[in-house]
Amino acid sequence: MNKLSIRQPSAPSGIVQRFCDAACIVTSLYASQWLVGQPYSEKTSLAVLFACFTFLLSGDVIGIYRGVRHRKPDGELVGVMATWLFTVLALACAAFFTRFGDHFARSSILGWIFLASATMGLMRMLLRIAIESLVRGGWAAKRCAIAGLNPLGVQLFENIVQDPASGLSLIGFFDDRKQDRTQQHIEPHSQKLGRLSELVAKAKAGQVDTVFVTLPMRAEARIRWLLDELGDTTASVYIVPDFFVFELLHSRWSTIGGLPAVSIFETPLYGVDGWVKRAFDFSAAACGLLLISPIMFGCMLAVKLSSPGPIFFRQKRYGLDGKEIWVWKFRSMRTCDNGPVVRQATQEDPRITRVGRILRRTSLDELPQLFNVIEGTMSLVGPRPHASAHNEHYRRLIHGYMLRHKVRPGITGLAQVEGYRGETETLDKMQKRVEFDHRYIREWSVWLDIKILIKTFSVVFKQQNAY
Repeated sequence: MNKLSIRQPSAPSGIVQRFCDAACIVTSLYASQWLVGQPYSEKTSLAVLFACFTFLLSGDVIGIYRGVRHRKPDGELVGVMATWLFTVLALACAAFFTRFGDHFARSSILGWIFLASATMGLMRMLLRIAIESLVRGGWAAKRCAIAGLNPLGVQLFENIVQDPASGLSLIGFFDDRKQDRTQQHIEPHSQKLGRLSELVAKAKAGQVDTVFVTLPMRAEARIRWLLDELGDTTASVYIVPDFFVFELLHSRWSTIGGLPAVSIFETPLYGVDGWVKRAFDFSAAACGLLLISPIMFGCMLAVKLSSPGPIFFRQKRYGLDGKEIWVWKFRSMRTCDNGPVVRQATQEDPRITRVGRILRRTSLDELPQLFNVIEGTMSLVGPRPHASAHNEHYRRLIHGYMLRHKVRPGITGLAQVEGYRGETETLDKMQKRVEFDHRYIREWSVWLDIKILIKTFSVVFKQQNAY
């Protein structure tokens, strides 16, 4: 069962963390200057303002303030350190072009970098411990009940148990169905207290603060009755739709003319996130082309001299929103298949040239796709594009296959670094690749892109499933 995950506005804990991070950045610079005996000036204020703005903005993009209570401590620390590293690089670039760094002693800058990272990490851990301790102690805990003992209700119960900082204390489940229909969902640590009418009675008596309704959408009559009855109480009521029956893809709440709507299939790259990913792709691809231009020239020469035919190979593939794009590669075969039937490359494929085999094993044949990234038809990281013929074949066999086109295709992707690179000779392998593509879309962040790019070098070096 997929965990229900819908993007929501920032919680109060996120606001507190933003304040603490900014406070750590500000006090660390002042403390560092005081320790080395450097006097404060208006330059100090400008530096901390720039650092705080950059850190908080990049932190929102990377996602360190999203779902912080559900994240493991080590993952949270890695995210904070990565955001601070990006901020330090931005400060270094600004200092290089404006000579702003001449106003600070090197010792104070180094002290600031290490002191800020240490205090932010320590503050995050102390904040996490304090919140969890207060909630476990019963401080501000809300008594909640779940209306509906079913898989969704059990999942909600487990989420509450795993998130002690949520401030919720579950008193039990309530359901009108017979015991034999609900017994299969009861865990050793859960309990069914009674029928829905008993839940209403407890709410009217002030014994329940919050009610979560997890009844299936088809039970409209029971839901309407329950809401009418709970309207005569002071309990807060939440409906948890059974969206787990769908393949959720980066769902989020939105309003249309005041009417709430929740997306089932959506791209994560909207607003600032989309602009940041595009800027990252363009700048990294441009720098990459400059750095590897000698390698590309050598590949062009090797392809031209090794076999007759063009240097580059273009193939129609599906891009963003399923629109066809031309994808560039160095030609590695004696044929240029681009019709209604395209056969995947296999091990010891006779169509592959001697130079082409080297290019494919080292992934050097993919380098011209940097031009696709510059053009905007591809991204550095994303689901790998398949030939149009393969898309039309697999969309009929794999449920949700076309959802992988909700983002731009990538030169590398999560599926490729997780072992699903190369030939997909069985339907199960393609199914797993699509599952990783969906996971990438659901969990996208700039930090995830960076991790995939780093891991790609290891995969290419090992030459896994490349032929």
